[in-house]
Amino acid sequence: MSSSTRRRRYLRTAIGLAAVLVLSVVGAGAWFYHRLDSNITTFDAGGVATERPPAPVPASPGAQVPVNVLLLGSDTRDDGNNALGGGDQGPGHSDTAILLHVYADHKHAVGVSIPRDTLVTLPACKLPDGTWTKPRTDQMFNSAFSVGDSPKGNPACTQNTVEKLTGLRIDHTVVVDFKGAAAMADAVGGVDACVPNDVNEYGIHLKKGIQRLTGQSAVDYLRARHGIGDNSDIGRMKRQQAFLSSMIKKVQSQGFSLTTLLPLADAATRSLTVDEGLGTAMKLVDFARSVQDIKLSDVTFVTAPWRFAGDRVRLVQPDADTLWKLLREDRTLDGRSTAGTGAAASPDASPSADAPLGPEQAAVPITVVNGVGTAGLAGSGAETLKGRGFQNVVLGANDPGKQHTQVSYDPALKTTADQVAALFPGASAVEEPGSGGITVTLGADYHPAGSTRLDAVTSPSPAPGTSTAPSTSPSGVPSGVPTGIAENTRGADTDPCADLTFGS
Repeated sequence: MSSSTRRRRYLRTAIGLAAVLVLSVVGAGAWFYHRLDSNITTFDAGGVATERPPAPVPASPGAQVPVNVLLLGSDTRDDGNNALGGGDQGPGHSDTAILLHVYADHKHAVGVSIPRDTLVTLPACKLPDGTWTKPRTDQMFNSAFSVGDSPKGNPACTQNTVEKLTGLRIDHTVVVDFKGAAAMADAVGGVDACVPNDVNEYGIHLKKGIQRLTGQSAVDYLRARHGIGDNSDIGRMKRQQAFLSSMIKKVQSQGFSLTTLLPLADAATRSLTVDEGLGTAMKLVDFARSVQDIKLSDVTFVTAPWRFAGDRVRLVQPDADTLWKLLREDRTLDGRSTAGTGAAASPDASPSADAPLGPEQAAVPITVVNGVGTAGLAGSGAETLKGRGFQNVVLGANDPGKQHTQVSYDPALKTTADQVAALFPGASAVEEPGSGGITVTLGADYHPAGSTRLDAVTSPSPAPGTSTAPSTSPSGVPSGVPTGIAENTRGADTDPCADLTFGS
């Protein structure tokens, strides 16, 4: 295999700006790795929550597992970024967040954009002085990155928030600043992006139509909200998705010469802040190689199902929880497995849901805990269990503040725990050695039979994501995908001018 062919292969699967940065180091010579290592900045792993969603388990010994990577764009003006972003230095913010789910087959990926204005629960986060904040509800999602007022931001807090929101364990977090975005656009000779309208305000000057963007113009296109498109953060996210798709296509089509690659790798890694698991050039290369077979047509972008709530955004239920559940189960957006035969499966289906209970299983001690505080919630969960045939069910003390339902169990009771979890769609299962029983903690995502969902949002008029799409969407999403997901989805190979505003 020629060196140019090998470089093209390694650079074939850049996923978004951060993934392009990752792939750029693959062709670098060994002599260059030490220099790249000194460029990369890592954030303190001590700020990552101790209570986290469980890590995925291989389907068989040696099998690959899905990988979740949180990609964050930082608007820090620190370290010279004010020349591109304007404004004064101050605490870093992150108005761009994409949760990249790489499926276990490492041939498909979904990038989920989370609106910056989404109202979420911020969990406890570590401050620069070593203390921890208290959890806060109904906070803007992007405020997590600003906790502690650090010029570099607080990536660990945003990671904790995403894990709390989705129930997915984040394997890696990558932060890219303005300089990184500009450097990548320059390195590929510009990125073809579609500008919805002429822009000549806020210091930004862009012409309507397909434009080749580099440096400052690329940063402006990615971060501008007012004066372009529909002036919304949702429209901005759609432009970012289209821009990243175009960059992936550009990288795949041309590859890099070594003279371009080495300066690119040097410049790009100077703009990265990553978790310790990606803290060396070799670790970045290993991750890049693990996803090198993903094609552009097998990358999908989706904005988390949303609706306006005044000046803010709330996620639409049950579609948002369905999206998180599909990713936790490593299924495609229409409920299919990428590993086996590809047969469709209902998002809430479980092979253990209807399996008969033996006498020993029926007698397993199960404690039901009200994790929300709503009167009668634990009793409803207990009735569900008794209706299934479980006989030793008791109520535990209330433990409010839980967003996601969890089933903790003694490892010896895993089979029974699977049957219990099947009765509470979306529940995560966590081993609790030595407990001798099973505890079901009902979160705000629990939906008692015959009632409305506890964390659902309602509005006088129909909101996106309240029914199931009966047919294929214009963006090519298969039938069977909930509307709130389908109408917010675009394939990475979609026309760059298609669906750039949420109102179009």
